Amino acid sequence: MKGSSYTLPAKRRWRGLVIAVLGLVFLSMLVPLIFLLGLHNSFHSGAGYTTEQQSSASNGFRVYDQHDGGSTRNQSERDQSTHVDDLIKRLGPTLSKDFRRNSVKEAENKTIGFPIPTDVLKPHPKTHNTRTRGTVEVVKYMKGDDESEKSCEVKFGSYCLWRQEHREKTKDFMVKKLKDQLYVARAYYPSVAKLPAHDKLSHELKQNIQEFERILGETTTDTDLPPQIEKKLSKMEATIARAKSFPVDYSNVDKKLRQLVDLTEDEANFHMKQSAFLYQLAVQTMPKSLQCLSMRLTVEYFRSSSLDLELSLAEKYLNPALHHYVIFSNNVLASSVVINSTVMHAKESGNQVFHVLTDGQNYFAMKLWFFRNTYKEATVQVLNIEDLNLKDHDNTTLLHLSLPEEFRVSFRGVDKRSMIPIKTEYISVFSHSHYLLPKIFRTLDKVVVLDDDIIVQRDLSALWSHDMEGKVNGAVQFCTVRLSQLKNYLGENNFDGNSCAWMTGLNIVDLVRWRERDLTETFQMLVQEQLSMGEGLSEAVSLRASLLTFQGLVHALDDAWVLSGLGHDYGLDIQGIRKAAVLHFNGNMKPWLELGIPKYRGYWRKFLNPENQFLSDCNVNP
Repeated sequence: MKGSSYTLPAKRRWRGLVIAVLGLVFLSMLVPLIFLLGLHNSFHSGAGYTTEQQSSASNGFRVYDQHDGGSTRNQSERDQSTHVDDLIKRLGPTLSKDFRRNSVKEAENKTIGFPIPTDVLKPHPKTHNTRTRGTVEVVKYMKGDDESEKSCEVKFGSYCLWRQEHREKTKDFMVKKLKDQLYVARAYYPSVAKLPAHDKLSHELKQNIQEFERILGETTTDTDLPPQIEKKLSKMEATIARAKSFPVDYSNVDKKLRQLVDLTEDEANFHMKQSAFLYQLAVQTMPKSLQCLSMRLTVEYFRSSSLDLELSLAEKYLNPALHHYVIFSNNVLASSVVINSTVMHAKESGNQVFHVLTDGQNYFAMKLWFFRNTYKEATVQVLNIEDLNLKDHDNTTLLHLSLPEEFRVSFRGVDKRSMIPIKTEYISVFSHSHYLLPKIFRTLDKVVVLDDDIIVQRDLSALWSHDMEGKVNGAVQFCTVRLSQLKNYLGENNFDGNSCAWMTGLNIVDLVRWRERDLTETFQMLVQEQLSMGEGLSEAVSLRASLLTFQGLVHALDDAWVLSGLGHDYGLDIQGIRKAAVLHFNGNMKPWLELGIPKYRGYWRKFLNPENQFLSDCNVNP
């Protein structure tokens, strides 16, 4: 009994070991089989050209088998879309929600907007904490236009202008030529290999392909190419010429080349969209030097002794007899340049009072900057819009700084098809913060509102005696776009279709008539109506509400007062720039950015003080 009770567990242990060994043997056979199947279906052969599935590690392009080419290309497109998604997610904290959403849609080649017969309007990504807040695109196409004729500017705006201006010369011409010959040889090889009578040509073509792949795998520049490369190229060209002379299956060759063309176009489009996304990211991100300047000024403010001079200057701040200028800005340097250029060209600076409205993040930096820097006899007041206690304002609603809303407009004339290309302009209108002006400055009758992306080249005192003819807003009009073109975008509201769009940058605002007409209430009512209708994009709501609020209340200033386009147009007349009273850097390429147009940046930089220690410490000066 003892023996039987002892041997039974031993038998069970041996049986378990046998089952375990058999399981391991089965897995050892199954895993390599799965791997080989996955390798066959997912990867290309790296040695030789015995199959039609090949890849080149040196150039990133693939030649597809006629059965799996479509699925492989779709997988490549999905990988590219995933790459863009991952890039946008990593940059998520920098960009607003709307910008990320629309950038992903653009990468997927999807169009959003409002299709109408002659005008196409597209809401553009909303930015965060920058001068450019949004874009609406208005394109006037001609009858008969097709998709291929639409300009790059229609899709990407000023990015295309910048790319054309900074286009690099073609480099490594020989490497590109080697790749081209390699692609053609790969296209002909499968057809030639099927001809038994031409084994020698097939072998020679295969050797040349392998030799080119080895060379391109070791080098990517012309300087690193081995000697006698031109001789090898000539040999490849002669072999391809012989392959072309034989009766091969040209449908297969055609399919291979078409697959290559499709892949190249897909990759080119992907890189175009990726480059445009990075361009948008660059123009919407505050430069590191300006971030350094703001932080250093803020730290220095709390280290310094009391800087409170508000009580001694309170009388000037409230005196309606003086010339009051208002600037909405979160950029210390930009607002300083605006004030400096205005004061430098003023005949009398003692009666000038500048009110800079900023947010809590930049308030202390601006306080210290304008305390340490003087502008002749002019007075500068810095206000934190988030701390304002306004009467008749809903205290439950948090005040926040919003900069002028800027929109991209692309258009083309309809009468001269071949002579007038699509042109890109940028228009801007008042933001939500501008409609607080009558409540913030209750004692003032008139103010001049300046954007922070302008410079002044002439005395502006004449604006204070300018006859507004009973209007509320004196502005430069942009009559290339009229309200009738925006009828589907503005809704069914009653408006004058012949009215022109108007621009911010330089605006004379009659606060007395503003209060009489209660335009702030009108604007807020229009905004609420549009939000209740399900409008999601705040910049689109602001555009519609602003244009309708000031309908019939805009006094057109002479075009000589303001020259716009220095933030996107490379072709402005230099004489016109010198004669203009105000230069407006509207567009994406602001003068404080590295992407700013070089030949215009000098007009802005000359109002910087190169001796300022803070600018030197943060490497702001050129």
